[in-house]
Amino acid sequence: MDYANLLSQTVQQIKPSGIRKFFDLLENVQDVVALTVGQPDFATPWHIREAGIASLEQGKTYYTSNAGTIDLRRAIAEYLERRFALTYAPEKEIIVTVGGSEAIDLTMRALIEPGDEVIVPTPSFVCYGPLVEMCHGVPVYLETKAKDNFKLTADDLRAAITPKTKLLVLPFPNNPTGAIMTREDLEAIAAVLRGTNVLVLSDEIYAELTYGRRHVSIANIDGMAERTILASGFSKAYAMTGWRLGYIAAPAPLAKQMLKIHQFAVMCAPTTSQFAAIEAMRNGDEDIEYMAEEYNRRRRYIVKGLREIGLECFEPEGAFYVFPKIAGFGLGSDEFCERLLNEGKVAIVPGTAFGPGGEGFARISYAYSVKHITEALARMEKFIAGLR
Repeated sequence: MDYANLLSQTVQQIKPSGIRKFFDLLENVQDVVALTVGQPDFATPWHIREAGIASLEQGKTYYTSNAGTIDLRRAIAEYLERRFALTYAPEKEIIVTVGGSEAIDLTMRALIEPGDEVIVPTPSFVCYGPLVEMCHGVPVYLETKAKDNFKLTADDLRAAITPKTKLLVLPFPNNPTGAIMTREDLEAIAAVLRGTNVLVLSDEIYAELTYGRRHVSIANIDGMAERTILASGFSKAYAMTGWRLGYIAAPAPLAKQMLKIHQFAVMCAPTTSQFAAIEAMRNGDEDIEYMAEEYNRRRRYIVKGLREIGLECFEPEGAFYVFPKIAGFGLGSDEFCERLLNEGKVAIVPGTAFGPGGEGFARISYAYSVKHITEALARMEKFIAGLR
């Protein structure tokens, strides 16, 4: 079989995830301290697991409505109102998805026509550009800079918008940099978007993980809710990565079309996960606060430690990553991280995996214990000393 001619040319031309590429190298090295995974090291809180277990014991193993159980959609609406002062109608503006990833995919597929441009600030998570390309759209990568605290600036956005621009991705709090956008930052972005037909995909999966200030959604800014698709989920805030559950909150005319794709692609999100998520939404605020406080402790510890071993490090204000500068040793990001892995036995992810602007940096996750982080820092210090 001539698979090269049978497979989609679009898919074949998309490069695999740079994160996965590095993980493949990791599998062949022994005695490694890894700070690579963007996954909470906490187990899902027991009362949430118990709700999922109870649903199984009660035989609740059927399909739900395509958009998710109405109880969960109501719980999500109540949560968004309580935590972020956002108002959505659960009957027609919320869709429960298979993880936040499906929420992003649904948005792209419902909006993008061939040739449409999608502005993607980088460094950022790896999925946005490839999903745009799969829809035959054009990702326009807009590099954020350390001097701007890796924020998207209004001037850069204004310069990037063209008559073909359909969508702006707002990936904040940001993976990999830990950058956030304040209300003032978002108001400046909103001022650029008013008077255009550009929609916004606001990926807020890390909204509960901000330090020193509460998260603000662009949907909170006057006139922005009508053009914003909010994508989020349960993986990060509630340590529910394996439950594969997320959601979209969007204006009804947009949600209606997204729901059609969801109907045909996956039918509905996992039922057991939905019952667990109802418990998370209604009774999980204390869990969020506990885990966020612990991440904050690790954040301060790792930033201090990286600076003490001589790495320039932007102080992240969200998510659970640091993005230290590793330039200055005569090595590119990929070579630095590969040598650190093979010689120093520490695994971090090269910044190049996250798009333009990532060269000269690396992503380090602090979703690990302080003991684990301490050992990694000690090994990194020894490795860096050998480069000087």
